[in-house]
Amino acid sequence: MNKILSVFTVLAVSLLSFGNSFADDTKLNGAGASFPYPVYSAWAYDYSKISGVKLNYQSIGSGGGIRQIINRTVDFGASDAPLKPDELEKDNLLQFPAVIGGVVIVVNIPGIKAGELRLDSNVLSKVYLGEISYWDDGKIKQLNPGKALLHKKITVVHRSDGSGTTAIFTDYLSAVSSDWKEKVGAGTSVKWTVGIGGKGNEGVANYVKRVGHSIGYVEFAYAKENNLSYTLLKNSSGNFVEPGFESFEDAARSANFDPKKDFYLWLNNAPGKNAWPIAGATFILLAKEKKESNINVVKFYDWAFKKGDQTAKRLIYIPLPLSLKNKIRGYWKTNRVY
Repeated sequence: MNKILSVFTVLAVSLLSFGNSFADDTKLNGAGASFPYPVYSAWAYDYSKISGVKLNYQSIGSGGGIRQIINRTVDFGASDAPLKPDELEKDNLLQFPAVIGGVVIVVNIPGIKAGELRLDSNVLSKVYLGEISYWDDGKIKQLNPGKALLHKKITVVHRSDGSGTTAIFTDYLSAVSSDWKEKVGAGTSVKWTVGIGGKGNEGVANYVKRVGHSIGYVEFAYAKENNLSYTLLKNSSGNFVEPGFESFEDAARSANFDPKKDFYLWLNNAPGKNAWPIAGATFILLAKEKKESNINVVKFYDWAFKKGDQTAKRLIYIPLPLSLKNKIRGYWKTNRVY
């Protein structure tokens, strides 16, 4: 994936010959969520080889993606935080999900490897509220008997920008902690009580990688890419589960996306014995009046739905089930962009 990410740091992919169904001078500009950046980059690279379409995607966070599509400065915006139907109506936007992934908790504790530390929602919310400040706190030790946890202060890392990953993470904390819901709440930007901010999933991953005894939250691909130690997390069934394709897929099985609601849905704290508790879809936003560019954007995602599943799985994202892809195609037809 290093290769993929480096190739698409700029995302100016080379143009090649293409088939009759595509316009040879098509260029698409998108911006928003950093959560799906690795898979969008990989899809764009493969798509360029058969279509010649040049995709410029700026990984600026979901808040930036929403602002840019509202201001009509891009062909599509991308957000991990779905917009409600009335918000879409107000700004004359369309919305559909593109892929599903998981937000994982990463730590930098000497001697602790990936999958070795157990956390639950109570501990996680108290750490991010600043009520648990040291790694040898009794509540953490109780979840990890026999684990050598030193009296080291926890450095909390969060996002500094408007972030869909933050929206998913804080929606989860609001669902499992009344204290968190009352004191902080959920959203793409929240008033953090403790910690330092990193820009994008990349920024949080870099902070955790560099700062000892830290904790952060990132999309799983960034944990893998940076060789960060992710934790186990107790789910709504009471089981400590490991993040990965199977546990993300188990969470996704509960999803019931409705095109009549413009697919507005959160996936956090899903039922399921092995379901990863912090999961979410990432969404594409289109300006209704931009019919021509919308058709080109939809062509790209239609191709990704047909040809991109293996790439998504390789990067530990969950492809949308066929039934949902067909619902989305019906939504596109209804809105005359397919």
